[in-house]
Amino acid sequence: MYAVVDVETTGGKYNEEGITEVAIYKFDGNEIIDQFISLVNPERPIQPFVVNLTGINENMLRNAPKFYEVAKRIVEITEDCTLVAHNASFDYRMLSTEFNRLGFTYERPTLCTVALAKKLIPEQASYKLGRLVRSLGIPLSDRHRAAGDARATVKLLKLLLDKDSEKTIVKEVLRTKEQDQAGRKFLHLVAPIKPVTGVYYLHNQKGDVIYIGKSTNMRKRVNQHFTGKSRKALKIQLETHSVSTEETGSELIALLKEVDEIQLHKPKHNSVHKNDRIRFGLEEGVTSSGYRFLRIAHAQDNMQYVTTFKNLNNARKTLYFFAQKYTLCLKFVGLESPKNACSHEQINQCLGACIEKETAEQYNKRVQQCVDRLSFQSPNMLLIDKGRTHDERSIVLIQDNEYKGFGFVSLNYQLTNIEMINTLITPMKNSRAARHIIQQFVRKNKVKEIVNLDETS
Repeated sequence: MYAVVDVETTGGKYNEEGITEVAIYKFDGNEIIDQFISLVNPERPIQPFVVNLTGINENMLRNAPKFYEVAKRIVEITEDCTLVAHNASFDYRMLSTEFNRLGFTYERPTLCTVALAKKLIPEQASYKLGRLVRSLGIPLSDRHRAAGDARATVKLLKLLLDKDSEKTIVKEVLRTKEQDQAGRKFLHLVAPIKPVTGVYYLHNQKGDVIYIGKSTNMRKRVNQHFTGKSRKALKIQLETHSVSTEETGSELIALLKEVDEIQLHKPKHNSVHKNDRIRFGLEEGVTSSGYRFLRIAHAQDNMQYVTTFKNLNNARKTLYFFAQKYTLCLKFVGLESPKNACSHEQINQCLGACIEKETAEQYNKRVQQCVDRLSFQSPNMLLIDKGRTHDERSIVLIQDNEYKGFGFVSLNYQLTNIEMINTLITPMKNSRAARHIIQQFVRKNKVKEIVNLDETS
């Protein structure tokens, strides 16, 4: 059974439009067996271009029923039907939006006559409703009014059904019904998830974790897994039986927890974590003349670096930016040959360290500023960020230049003593990936506060 729909709207910003007219014809494949047509008071202004297009103005709608007054009839006439429209995503979105405003979830499987026409009657000059039906000899009256467009869509659907020797439409209806059932299952899984920052876990029927992710809106992100069309998404949809979540409040904590949990559980659908693919580190040293230098090196385990990078291009770009910011010599940051004066010296963007025109003492002060900006600002520091509630904060402890762990504390805590802080945090592995995440956040000033514990002790 089909419910052929057309709606006219106010126009305006996406998802702020309102319906001004709706027409629905219940069609059994041979004939119309029920219908509903009504103007609707949208309770919002109509865009002038829409008035010109449809002829529907605010005076016509002043005494029209509001959407909540016609909602029950729409639900009844479309019950157990596949919703059909020309550009179905628009009409379905408008109906769903209006029902959402009433606090009701409206779900129906859909078919689009644009997509079906392209498949069954290819090589048409246009697939816009007016031009398409005229080219097919289908009469169309009251163009851009709901009833006229919906009637023409019914006749177009009937023609497509007649042409459908391979039962493409019937197969599509069956497929969308199966998708609708699956969608209901996933809706049940997504509904309890809060739209907040945290880490989520997808489990199979045995309870095993098959995927771990983080998001600043866990509900939205998990829903994307369940609506995706990629091969990986379809595998996840097939295997997911339940979802669990853990709120973190802070995106930094979510990232740190995500990388640690992936390393711990090794879920089958998580590829090697993106932050595990850290290839390069920034080393520092001193020349025989006493000038401090920086250079990019292949990252190795158990080595301390000023900072780390995922790839060489990112490393070079970052180093070039900071060389300009702190007037550093390109030769002494490894971006140009060490044999000659750097190109920046020739245009007065380097103060001459490469030819010992500037003293090592003066130059090294700026190198230290750069190192401080790129690395942990202190060997002992506390990163303070948002918590899970308004009266809570998250903390990340760096001690002796190592990541020690994270925790959550009340706003009333005085966070100055490392020994006390160690009792409040959950110990975590000082992995290269974790250090990289923290340095990225510090570099971009993405935490609320950084406390230098050496200065407070």
